[in-house]
Amino acid sequence: MAEKQNKSGNNSIDKFKSEVGPIGFIGAVVGLVVLVGASVVFFLNFRQDQRNEEAQNEIFQAQYYYEKDSLDYALNGDGRNLGFVQIVDIYSGTEVANLASFYAGASYLKLRDFQTAADYLEDFSSEEEIIMARAQKLLGDAYMELGNFSDAADNYMSAANTVNDQFFSPSYLMSASLAFERGGELQEAITALDKIIKEYKGATNEVLEARKQKVRLEILAGR
Repeated sequence: MAEKQNKSGNNSIDKFKSEVGPIGFIGAVVGLVVLVGASVVFFLNFRQDQRNEEAQNEIFQAQYYYEKDSLDYALNGDGRNLGFVQIVDIYSGTEVANLASFYAGASYLKLRDFQTAADYLEDFSSEEEIIMARAQKLLGDAYMELGNFSDAADNYMSAANTVNDQFFSPSYLMSASLAFERGGELQEAITALDKIIKEYKGATNEVLEARKQKVRLEILAGR
């Protein structure tokens, strides 16, 4: 019986092949695969949008607590509302969870839990240059407190290059110079100051400070 059914099924396929030709048959199969794949992608994107919307509704209260410096509630929730830590875990992979990583890192930095702050900030990314530069700066701060001066300097430099403007870059470069100096990299510290002097002349106060610190570092370097 099963053999008869298989033969019948094969005959149907063979008949279809003969009607549309081998190229048409292959095209139909490919079209079906594409259709199924598109349906799966649509469903996954729809589900991701749903999760992101749910997470968006959850994060508002945590942001409120952060602004009020109620950092324990901001991080861990208040019993009714989720905190940043839970949002990162529950809604992993969403844009809101990514934002919660930034807030969690900033919160732990304020609480002086520098390693945890670094862990969360390392997971954050953004196409918004000002926000990304701010995260890199905070990550640099965490590394400075941990005594990891090389990574601190790298993140400060990245922050300066990411935002690349007269308002933020000079201060990030000053922080980078200090990190380089504490790590014993005097030439790199001087180079960071030179970048302020040459590229951000509109930042008058920072330029004056950079020139003063450059003279000091050149003396330390034996120039």
